[in-house]
Amino acid sequence: MSISNESELAGMQKISEVVGITLRKMREYARPGMSTKELDEYGGSLLSHYNARSAPNLAYGFPGWTCISVNNEVAHGIPSEKTILQEGDLVNIDVSAELNGYWSDNGGSFVLGQDIHNHNNLVEASRKILYKAIQHIRGGIKIADIGNLIEKEARMSGYRVIRNLAGHGIGRSLHEEPSDIVCYYDRFNKTRFKKNSVVAIETFISTRASHAYDKGDGWTLVTKDKSFVAQHEHTILVTDGKPIILTEANHIWN
Repeated sequence: MSISNESELAGMQKISEVVGITLRKMREYARPGMSTKELDEYGGSLLSHYNARSAPNLAYGFPGWTCISVNNEVAHGIPSEKTILQEGDLVNIDVSAELNGYWSDNGGSFVLGQDIHNHNNLVEASRKILYKAIQHIRGGIKIADIGNLIEKEARMSGYRVIRNLAGHGIGRSLHEEPSDIVCYYDRFNKTRFKKNSVVAIETFISTRASHAYDKGDGWTLVTKDKSFVAQHEHTILVTDGKPIILTEANHIWN
């Protein structure tokens, strides 16, 4: 969406704060021995407290309030009583929701407890690359140039990017134009970021794989080669200068 007045900005700020707080508190709540279903129920209770509705559940009938992906799962992991979190797991939580007609989206990967499997470097690369990409976004900048930056930064860090997942416009629905804010240089994409538009920017940084595939449950995406992927995401408002990070309450960089 494009922000045209103070009321719209306030609406986006409120729902973005809600999903940001929910993501942060879920990350803090997670512990070894907990099922992803229990973690998701906690996230759902937080959204309910703010009178917000789970976006994937509302828009697509997703079987959970949030998406929780563990280890080789890349995205859209279904919360389950059978998936028990373990020390050192690479965990990704993606929280998106709707409140009063406004939608916002954020996500982040983290290592649960001690980094016994050496995932922290991957997580830190994803966080830093997202931060750098956001600092370069402003009205008039080509979307393809930001994808190019993300891919180059990933390569310099010794990683790859997932090419079939992307950021997107957001605001009055979960997924809006521009629909393909990819993590690589797409020379055919001539679209530019527009001032006052709201977009969800994501990094998908991979140890080896370049594509994610359906696990077989219709939702969960995984790598075929068992490689690992870290994802981070903020919803931002594009300006003439540095973007306004609407979901900063998630404390991804704190």
